[in-house]
Amino acid sequence: MSTKAVTRKDEHNNTPQERSGGHMNGYATFTVGVALVGLAIFMAISSRGEAVGPTWVLTLLVGLVLMTGLYIQQPNEARVLTLFGRYVGTDRNSGLRWTVPLLMAKRRISLRARNFDAPTLKVNDKRGNPVEISAAIVWRVDDTARAVFEVENYEQYVSIQAEASIRHLASQFAYDEGEDTEAREVTLRGGADEVIAALTAELRERFRPAGVSVETAMLTHLAYAPEIAQVMLRRQQAEAIISARKKIVHGAVSMVEEALKGLSEREIVQLDDERKAAMVSNLLVVLCSDKDTQPIVNAGTLYN
Repeated sequence: MSTKAVTRKDEHNNTPQERSGGHMNGYATFTVGVALVGLAIFMAISSRGEAVGPTWVLTLLVGLVLMTGLYIQQPNEARVLTLFGRYVGTDRNSGLRWTVPLLMAKRRISLRARNFDAPTLKVNDKRGNPVEISAAIVWRVDDTARAVFEVENYEQYVSIQAEASIRHLASQFAYDEGEDTEAREVTLRGGADEVIAALTAELRERFRPAGVSVETAMLTHLAYAPEIAQVMLRRQQAEAIISARKKIVHGAVSMVEEALKGLSEREIVQLDDERKAAMVSNLLVVLCSDKDTQPIVNAGTLYN
């Protein structure tokens, strides 16, 4: 077992990186420790009061010292080991483990995936509109050495950096598309895949110094702030009505054009420009009206 206290350094910023060292399987050590303690007791009993020297005492002490280095580690758990303030290594193995008693377990670190449910934040989007946004982030510790030695509290670090990332994300995108619908714009409401990709990339970049990786991220809440929600709702309704009207008018014009073309090709009736204009007007009223129209039967000629 190697206890050499040498820390691998990052080539760029000289930060510690996780390494394995300073530990071994504890079952063999436990067996040896129990055997030494049992041997010391046997030597003390078999002496029958005769002086046997410090041998049995030394044997007992060695056995007890060996057993003080034992510890139990759960699955998906790691332990960072230090020697006199220097990082020795990380133990990621589960079960009964052993380390040199002089080594101190800095702290236990869970390697399980964790959820961070960010609180609802009020921020301004790209256009300056106040919006409410929140996200859920699944993360886990990837490098235990960075998590322990690079930041004061990696859980608090994740919380603060996640909120900062969400605020920055909201300022990069508009909540919804503007009036210029011809220009395709990625928005918070419409560009879910692009927005999530941008959030995940920024979270990974911010979490990297703390040795934390991002599993998934998703928006859990997105809405206009209450003070402008009603105004924006009316605006969206107006835009929807305008868009629907444009489609109705476009369809009506196409239908009128086909009707006039059909009448002309089949020579059903010959219409001059004035009558065509009247027919176009009547057809557009019928097709574009949102109410049922009442037909008027002309009992005379076409020009009466």
